[in-house]
Amino acid sequence: MQGKRTDRVGHLMQMELGQMILTRVKDPRLGFVTVTHVDVSPDLKSACVFFSVMGSEEAKRNSQMVLERAAGFLQRELGAVLQMRNTPRLIFRLDASIEKGMEIDRIIRDLHVRGDLPQDGPQGETS
Repeated sequence: MQGKRTDRVGHLMQMELGQMILTRVKDPRLGFVTVTHVDVSPDLKSACVFFSVMGSEEAKRNSQMVLERAAGFLQRELGAVLQMRNTPRLIFRLDASIEKGMEIDRIIRDLHVRGDLPQDGPQGETS
């Protein structure tokens, strides 16, 4: 039963943090940040916030630094919105899964263009 609550809290935190980062964090070093997932600990004392940033490595580092510095502010604002007794401590982690997915997609397309993969599917099935 605890898993459902942490999932609900994580989803709410993801939605609220995404909106707060977009509208409330005023730092020019912050890139275009998307909160991709929030993993809340079973005791609700900490939450790992996964985010992605489009841009260079420098933009990603700057965005992570800004988010880490704004963690206390975001935690306080989140506590007011979610009205929880204790708001989880926020830990920000860069999520590279979107970039990895795009790289895999590019590799598959390149294989199709070169003719190394059949056009009708990986097992050679025809429709």
